[in-house]
Amino acid sequence: MTDTRGPQQAAPHQGAAAQTASPLPGERQSQQQAGPYHPPQAYPAQDGTAGGPAGVRRPRTGARTTPRVRKARLRVAKADPWSVMKVSFLLSIALGICTIVASAVLWMVMDAMGVFSTVGGTISEATGSNESNGFDLQSFLSLPNVLMFTAVIAVIDVVLATALATLGAFIYNLSAGFVGGVELTLAEDE
Repeated sequence: MTDTRGPQQAAPHQGAAAQTASPLPGERQSQQQAGPYHPPQAYPAQDGTAGGPAGVRRPRTGARTTPRVRKARLRVAKADPWSVMKVSFLLSIALGICTIVASAVLWMVMDAMGVFSTVGGTISEATGSNESNGFDLQSFLSLPNVLMFTAVIAVIDVVLATALATLGAFIYNLSAGFVGGVELTLAEDE
């Protein structure tokens, strides 16, 4: 095998240090430096040495003190209908759960205030006769009935919101093909 690195033949008295003086690209140099490594410093330290814990950075003369803002103009060219469907499904489920909880809390507050008994008494007097007591609002608007009605509305809302959002993604993709989509300008503070 021949050495193709040129005339770098080491003399017998130079040893291994001369052979590692110019490593091939990709090889690591095996020589150790005398002291610890100090990276180059942009600003000299107060004590005159390059580096050290006493170094203070001073701004250059004429340097801007306001942060630079990077801006990028982006265009939403396509909305993936599958991802729009998944996100709208999860958001509509969350909205349905919030609707059920809100209606239960509202029913409990109105029941504690006596709204159902007062309004129910008025309606039963107005609709009652000598033989019957009239319409019973409290049994019609009981908590299980209200929660069941709210749950049905929430399920219908989940199906409709998911379908409409997915249809909206398809319509957006068609219109973005003609006009190019919605353009956004994003800014980042540095």
